[in-house]
Amino acid sequence: MLIDTFAKGDNLVVKVRGELDLLTAETFRNIVEKDLLKNKSLNLILDLDKVTFIDSSGLGVILGRYRRIREQGGKMAITGAKPHVLRILELAGIIKIVNLYENTEEALEGVR
Repeated sequence: MLIDTFAKGDNLVVKVRGELDLLTAETFRNIVEKDLLKNKSLNLILDLDKVTFIDSSGLGVILGRYRRIREQGGKMAITGAKPHVLRILELAGIIKIVNLYENTEEALEGVR
């Protein structure tokens, strides 16, 4: 798994490539938490366009970031999820609580 992050205003954009699973979930959590604090970001946008696999650990770490963002009054969005990842997010109920967008630009507008 590779993670790239960048801040845009009060938003943190996280681009994930590869698998988000038991082996990578803790690394994902640590990087996102560090960058949320460093940038004082209110909102979180997860770009899952290049995610090839996600399991329950990956879902758990996404839900954990969602709770954290909501507690501070922010919004979270997911972009670019491919059909196989989208199906997993749907089965887990994540798409009922997190808005989905096709790309980062739309998500940045949506979390305003």
